[in-house]
Amino acid sequence: MLDTTTDKPLNVSTDGDAGPYIMVPVVQLETVKVLLNANQVPHWVDEEAISLDGKPEVAVINLGHGSDPTKVQNLLDSIS
Repeated sequence: MLDTTTDKPLNVSTDGDAGPYIMVPVVQLETVKVLLNANQVPHWVDEEAISLDGKPEVAVINLGHGSDPTKVQNLLDSIS
């Protein structure tokens, strides 16, 4: 799945200690949530979206502990 603001693929990030997460443009948030729900991937969305330098807002989807970042990345990659 491509990020509609950058035309680059959405990626599961695994850096840091907080666990895997996906940064998603707010306009794509519902689509990604539906994909995760349909595949029973536990997740939650940060309460606040961020916007830097006047760019569109981005939400952070945190993946549940024990989730498989590779599986989630494959799910994202399967959507064109």
